[in-house]
Amino acid sequence: MITNHQAKYYAHELTRQAAGDDIDRISTSLFDASVDLNPHQIEAALFALRSPLSKGVVLADEVGLGKTIEAGLVLCQYWAERKRHILVICPASLRRQWAAELIEKFNLPTEILDARAVRQRKKQGIYNPFRQNKVIILSYHYASRMEDELRAIPWNLVVFDEAHKLRNAHQK
Repeated sequence: MITNHQAKYYAHELTRQAAGDDIDRISTSLFDASVDLNPHQIEAALFALRSPLSKGVVLADEVGLGKTIEAGLVLCQYWAERKRHILVICPASLRRQWAAELIEKFNLPTEILDARAVRQRKKQGIYNPFRQNKVIILSYHYASRMEDELRAIPWNLVVFDEAHKLRNAHQK
């Protein structure tokens, strides 16, 4: 049996968790974040989080307006909701930048994986390095090579950075 105080606390928590259309949804997940947010970044993140029936969203601000921060807000919220099968696929030259920003600005653990890193993890006894409790970061090239392994994982969230580079329909 729970006390009246405990019941009120649980009701408050359930109400707060259900309020997905406002800033409260992401405010608690940003408790450890060290980033100066702009209103348009918060709006973009909330837009991405509030459409449960869509298959995804496109964050397409102008250069320099903080698309990485917007995506980081969404990643941070998923992490706070314990949806931790998260994958970031980006150009190879941006992998370290993604890892650094997610660690420094959002305090999210990351792992950059390539063929060498996967071999190392398997030697260490991590037989499926894609299923770690970290945000997994891959290059487009490596992700395409590991397509079957990646499809076998029920990802909670996949971020494609610089997705316009995938637009060439004439190449496989």
